[in-house]
Amino acid sequence: MKDIVYKIINSKRNKWIITLIVLISMGAAVMMIPTKLVLARMLPGKSANTMTIYVDTATNASSQETQSVTTCIVNYLKQEREITDMEVYLGQGAPLDYAGLVKGSALKRLKNQAEIVLNFTNKNDRDEATYMMAHRLRPHIEKECGDIVPHTSIKFTEMPAGPPTLATIVVELYNPDANALRKMAAQVANILEDTEGLVDVDVMQDDIYTKYNLVPDKEKIILSGLNVEQVNQIIYLAFKGMPIAEKNTKNQQDQIPIFLRLNEETRVVEADTESSLLSKLVSLELMNDKGMMVPISEVVKIKSAESSPTIFRKNLKNMVTITAECDMVSQVYPLLEAREKMLEVLKTDYNMSKVPGINTYMFDLIAVDKKTGDEILIRWDGEMKVSLDTFRDLGGAFIAALVLMFLLMVVYYKSFALSGIVLIGSFLSIIGVIVGHWVTDKISLYAADTHFFLTATSLIGFISLMGISARSSLLLIDFSKSLIADEGMEKKEAIAVATATRAKPIMLTAIAIILGSLLLATDPIFGGLGIALIFGSIAATLVSLFFIPVLMDNARALMPDEHQFDDGERKGTWCILTDNLKSLFPGKKEKKREHTAHEDTLLYEGYECEETDRTTWCTLIDNIKSFFPDKKEVKDDEENLVQTKDTLHYEEAKRKEEENNVKWRTTLIDNVKSFLTKKSETKADDKNKMTLSTMIDKVKSFLNVKTEDEVDNAYEKAKAERDFINLHNMGNKQFQKRDLDKAIESYEKALKIKEDKGTSFKLELAKVQKEKEDKKKQAEKDDKKDQDKTEEDKPKKDENKDTLDSKKEKKSKKKKDDKEE
Repeated sequence: MKDIVYKIINSKRNKWIITLIVLISMGAAVMMIPTKLVLARMLPGKSANTMTIYVDTATNASSQETQSVTTCIVNYLKQEREITDMEVYLGQGAPLDYAGLVKGSALKRLKNQAEIVLNFTNKNDRDEATYMMAHRLRPHIEKECGDIVPHTSIKFTEMPAGPPTLATIVVELYNPDANALRKMAAQVANILEDTEGLVDVDVMQDDIYTKYNLVPDKEKIILSGLNVEQVNQIIYLAFKGMPIAEKNTKNQQDQIPIFLRLNEETRVVEADTESSLLSKLVSLELMNDKGMMVPISEVVKIKSAESSPTIFRKNLKNMVTITAECDMVSQVYPLLEAREKMLEVLKTDYNMSKVPGINTYMFDLIAVDKKTGDEILIRWDGEMKVSLDTFRDLGGAFIAALVLMFLLMVVYYKSFALSGIVLIGSFLSIIGVIVGHWVTDKISLYAADTHFFLTATSLIGFISLMGISARSSLLLIDFSKSLIADEGMEKKEAIAVATATRAKPIMLTAIAIILGSLLLATDPIFGGLGIALIFGSIAATLVSLFFIPVLMDNARALMPDEHQFDDGERKGTWCILTDNLKSLFPGKKEKKREHTAHEDTLLYEGYECEETDRTTWCTLIDNIKSFFPDKKEVKDDEENLVQTKDTLHYEEAKRKEEENNVKWRTTLIDNVKSFLTKKSETKADDKNKMTLSTMIDKVKSFLNVKTEDEVDNAYEKAKAERDFINLHNMGNKQFQKRDLDKAIESYEKALKIKEDKGTSFKLELAKVQKEKEDKKKQAEKDDKKDQDKTEEDKPKKDENKDTLDSKKEKKSKKKKDDKEE
């Protein structure tokens, strides 16, 4: 394993091959969903022990007509061996079950409504699931019993695997005008019936039929000697029936009502026409107060009118609902197909537009009638709405998990690159999740002729798998960093060793997950969760062992903080740009250790190359310019000439400045010496002369300290740069080429400074020493001359002294004489 991983990360070609394989696999896996190789659904069908058949005949159908339909269905189902018993609920709903909670079973009270409850043998004892039986029986029952009564709807209602809805596909139409809604509902229902995969299409709207009102003629009733109330009660009693008396019982205190109406043959009208009703009324007569028989047809008028349909409202808006069920397919694909057909078919009569925005109602349409201008909202609801809400919530949970994992990794590693590697390794497990569903779907089609869907439980398995797969990447990164930092191992070798060492625990973890998920894979509801864990673990293991090492090798953050990189280890352009942007916000950097170059050794510990002090933005601009090495600017000859002149001018100015400094120091020395020499002329002893020489030497040394220190510092730096060069020449390739060039340049410059400064200092020192010797010799000559002159002038001084004394005596004597006078 170590050799395989090392061979991959040690070759750029192999790393590119692995990267391309992962990218192609990722793209191919994601494209399986829109290409329908993997079908998505909220939840798969659930095999239960019961199933209900809803029967809705025409709105004006009688209970006998509804019963004829239910009897036909029951007779056909008697031949099914898996059905143990059946119950028929005529004119009412069956006892509430999980599906009937939202399907309105408790509200059924009409004569055209009925429910048939089917009970099957135990689902574990039979091979055929209930949804497979519904798929097989539906077309036969529709053919045998669907045409007995016009406008009959027969719907097979299975126990839902997830949240119950009114139907799998629900289309809601909103408009204040009932006629506009009825017209649109008929067109939408036809489109749904023509869509492959949709069955049991039903419009939840009352049929409009002709009804006949019997209106009593009060004038004729009074003239005939009859009573208006009497006429109404008799008509109601004849056709509808009513209690006319009560019978007492011996054993109970309750009274039993006596219900009276005409028999079936007498009260049934032969046809739905006004003439048929009139002929029936002619046969009915009433006795007036004079004992005469009066036909009811003489005192009653027949008026025909349209029925008043039930008005359905939702959110204070008039609406019509169209429902449909999916037959062994996901609701997503028939819905999209039907929606496209609506846009194509309805555009002849309506101006169609889509509702803008991305939300759970993003499939809604708006139709504006070209003639009347009525605006109708076509809204998709049902299981599709629940699916969108669920996938939205799971998507939000998935994004939240990604963000929290990334923040946790950033806090742990203090690196965005390593945190990104962990997330990439976790996210790529989706390759195995999608491919696993494709493989399982093919097996399911071959074995049971049913599709295996990518469901909400599959996404739950993928989200839970992210935490498991992230652990493998963490193991590799931590172990590699430990080998590099503690063992001093080379980066590529450390990654290979870490991968080979951690391969066994990673694979054992994956095997444990696979074996533990096998039981889940056989469940019809949580099978997606098991398949996601099994195949996702396989994909995550392969990614961790072969692709994560490639990303780790390209990550500079894997190396210690004090590590330096050469150009060969640089990352891509955008990664460098990202690092430079991050450098604009530096955190608390550790203080660099101070190093002293007091030993002239080839290699010494802790040396760090100094970088040119520049602002962050200047450095960033230089780095951005370096991203495009092929686009170099060609300098003109004039620019080169100007730069050359500027360089020569700068060197000449610098040389003049150094000469002025030397002249200034020489002048200062001469001034101090002359001042001290003049002062020393008043003192002729040798001790003062020694003090003068000492002071001159101190002044010279003081004036030359700065220059010598600069030379020494430059020389020490040159030694450090020389060691840097020698270290690079010995084979350490961890230094950048630009640092090497900089070191060579600094070293050559320092040597030149050392040579120039040393020569200048020696010349200046020799000049000062020569001047000192000349001054000393001149001083000795001057002292000797002064001594000889002193000896020659001594008698003259004595003689001058006597003359001065005689003059004083003469002057004092003259003053005394003047005083006496």
